[in-house]
Amino acid sequence: MTNATDGILPRLPAALPRLLERLPHLPVSLALTTALNRTAWPELRRLDWQRLRGRRFGVRVRDLGLAAYFAVTESGFAPQVTAVADVTYTARAEDFLRLALRLEDPDTLFFDRRLVIEGDTELGLAAKNLLDAVELAAVLDRLPLPLRAGIGIVQRRLVQTSAIATEQAHTAEQVVP
Repeated sequence: MTNATDGILPRLPAALPRLLERLPHLPVSLALTTALNRTAWPELRRLDWQRLRGRRFGVRVRDLGLAAYFAVTESGFAPQVTAVADVTYTARAEDFLRLALRLEDPDTLFFDRRLVIEGDTELGLAAKNLLDAVELAAVLDRLPLPLRAGIGIVQRRLVQTSAIATEQAHTAEQVVP
């Protein structure tokens, strides 16, 4: 049986993630923080980030071999030169997409072991609560129209595959004696 999520994201050659893991993380960190500062920070800065300022975060995309490290500052997210974090989130690219698009609950991913949180989990929870307070539509509205349209397509495909996976699970439950 095929996985319901096959085909959402392109499959990479097996060697590519291993190669990407060896590259410096700073360019990825810079790209991520630039994107977050331009799209999400205008909404996020209205929240109380005092507790998170100066704290270091890591994001590892397991299936792509990518990692980014950044800190929260008064003016937004700042890329980190060192691969050191107070809390690190690790998941597959598709699971991070599902989280970002609010199609999946972080607690569900955590308990399904699809999202790993290492380090200061209390800090990780505080960051999650702040991010949950932001309206996704406000962030998406800041994106260029072609990118917004592309995200809309991905979002619809993810919703469709979730429905297929739910149906497959339901069918499998009925078949099992």
